[in-house]
Amino acid sequence: MRTQITAAKGAKPVGPYSHAIKCAGTFLYVSGQGPANPATGTVPATFREAAMQCLANVRTIVEAAGATMADVVKVNAYLRDMADFAVFNEVYKTVFSEPFPARTTVQSNINIPIEVDVVVVLPE
Repeated sequence: MRTQITAAKGAKPVGPYSHAIKCAGTFLYVSGQGPANPATGTVPATFREAAMQCLANVRTIVEAAGATMADVVKVNAYLRDMADFAVFNEVYKTVFSEPFPARTTVQSNINIPIEVDVVVVLPE
């Protein structure tokens, strides 16, 4: 069960995420996934394609655990360049829907354009 928590006196989210998600159940912690295509080992040329592949890689693990992306309650995203933040939000909204998971997005000195890890509440 996921319930969106919105603090009336809190700052309005600047992207597709919730202030917090209240949940009950068994947690699944997915390690950071990059944008490499599992079949070829290659990283897509554009940030948009890299973000799509990265989230597809996360989805593969989430589904292997018997959950869906709708069961994700927390996302940590690491971008090599914060100039890609708006594009990330666009791609993100094709994978997640309201209520959006809680999210942290930071710039990181990584060799790949993006890495994402998530926390999931497994369905009962």
